[in-house]
Amino acid sequence: MYLDVVRPVRARSSDVLQPAVDPAEGSVFEAWRDWSPSRIRHHRRICCEIAREWLTATDFSTLNGGHVMSGPRWLRNRFPWGPSSYPLYWCEAVRKTSLDCGALAALAQEVFIMRGVRSFRAQMVQRYSRIATEQWSDSWRGDGVPRLWLGDDMIYHEGCAVVVGTNEIKVWDASAGTWVDPKARDGYGALLAIKVTCPPRIRSWSWGEYVIRPNEWREID
Repeated sequence: MYLDVVRPVRARSSDVLQPAVDPAEGSVFEAWRDWSPSRIRHHRRICCEIAREWLTATDFSTLNGGHVMSGPRWLRNRFPWGPSSYPLYWCEAVRKTSLDCGALAALAQEVFIMRGVRSFRAQMVQRYSRIATEQWSDSWRGDGVPRLWLGDDMIYHEGCAVVVGTNEIKVWDASAGTWVDPKARDGYGALLAIKVTCPPRIRSWSWGEYVIRPNEWREID
């Protein structure tokens, strides 16, 4: 998840080459318009299969008979939020001491799917303070990880959308370990835009008072 608001750049995120654009030139999501959700790769070997089985077993144990719609907060406790390098494989991800929002969202989606819950990836743009983005920039720089997900006072973020009704979704923020409030439009961490990646045959999702069309950015006003 990369952003550079100083000059046009082309950088590789999860698997695709993605341009960075000054958000001031268009919509709040313009810098990340063509970004794809981060994904965890599979070696097609036993190492990654064991990692996924560990994820399933740990979630089953942690859920302990609870409702399948319960957010997997244990992921946030097990993997504190921090820089991740891509490409990232399953066998590597489960051994990390920290993961970024894209990797945590990928793990959370896998957990929901293994529980039998329909889940899709969600991409978001949030507003924070310049002080916060500068601090995160310093942290990411120290780890040698690209910082293209950071804007001046905006950030690119990832989570997952969980289907809770015929055409209704909730959005899980695996980095914060909480459900995203569709009414949180103002203040620190305010949601400015969202995009849900899912099959195009789905006409739209209902999220709070918003109608979210698949694979399209939707500004939150």
